[in-house]
Amino acid sequence: MSGKTITMSHAEIDRLSIIESTIHRHITQSAAAKQLKLSVRQVKRLVSNYQLEGPQGLVSKRRGKPSNNRIANSIRLEALALIRCRYSDFSPTFAHEKLTECHQLSFSVETLRRWMIDDSIWHPKRRKKIKTHPERPRRPRLGELVQIDGSPHDWFEGRSASCTLIVFIDDATGRLMSLRFSPTETTQAYMKALDTYLSHFGRPAALYSDKHSIFRVNHVDHESELTQFTRALKTLNIEPIHANTPQAKGRVERANKTLQDRLVKEMRLNGINTIDEANRYLPIFMEDYNRRFCVPAHHPQDAHRPILHSEEELKQIFTLHHARKLTKNLTLQFRSTQYQLQGYGHGYRLQGAKVTICEAFTGEVTLLHKGNIL
Repeated sequence: MSGKTITMSHAEIDRLSIIESTIHRHITQSAAAKQLKLSVRQVKRLVSNYQLEGPQGLVSKRRGKPSNNRIANSIRLEALALIRCRYSDFSPTFAHEKLTECHQLSFSVETLRRWMIDDSIWHPKRRKKIKTHPERPRRPRLGELVQIDGSPHDWFEGRSASCTLIVFIDDATGRLMSLRFSPTETTQAYMKALDTYLSHFGRPAALYSDKHSIFRVNHVDHESELTQFTRALKTLNIEPIHANTPQAKGRVERANKTLQDRLVKEMRLNGINTIDEANRYLPIFMEDYNRRFCVPAHHPQDAHRPILHSEEELKQIFTLHHARKLTKNLTLQFRSTQYQLQGYGHGYRLQGAKVTICEAFTGEVTLLHKGNIL
């Protein structure tokens, strides 16, 4: 395979790193299976493929091909038509029984439930609140799970306006990874904090947050859509996890209480009265905090992964993305301004093309088509 170019997705590159760690006995096959969300048997098969074929053995053989298990759209339409006609007030479970037994349709209950929810035939019931909150064990490695939160508070005790502290804390060690003051809890504040985090540590495996609208679309009819921040995480292959209760992300909640006491007093003693002064002081405070409260991880290996995107790509990732469609004249409207592409000749291939508008927080606008800057 010498000299052969292998094209791999970012997910496959991450998988390659984990499989190589397994082969070199840095982690067990069981730990690799948990991180990759596969069975141990599948990990053994990947290890065998890698040993026989090298990195090529980890490239999906199904790339570019439709799934063998994909259900035909005609079956979906038939099922929904039958439900509207005969079973409109049935629950997904009951409707599934009728469709499979009386109409010989074949699919799972959860598939039908998703179809009915997407088509507004079925509205899921809210789950009851959990009364008990069992303690969750720490993740074993640094960077495997990072809890994030915004803490609005009168941080300057009246010496300046109230603001929000953006907190990133590692689950395995309790180490403060990033702190940043912002006037309010916004997408921009979290993107800036994450950008700084990546430059210092690389990519964590997962970020654990609450269900704030910055992290999750909470509208019933749009739950499958991604927020700007979550879209950036998905692009970077960082798993977003949303806690169902404040107790579930107790590590960052407890850290917020500690910070609202200890950090407030430290800033008072140091005569810090503005956000800019506070942000310059935070690295000093974090070093002292981590020395006092950080604990060793159960496993010494760092779970952070290298950044696979270029600086220009990262710049576009940490912007606000908006979808538009080009007219026949290669124009589009955005925020009361008309933009027209120049230098594309007749531009027939771009007529009607879908483009992404990347709006930087500075106001700069960049147009992307299939990942390329126009």
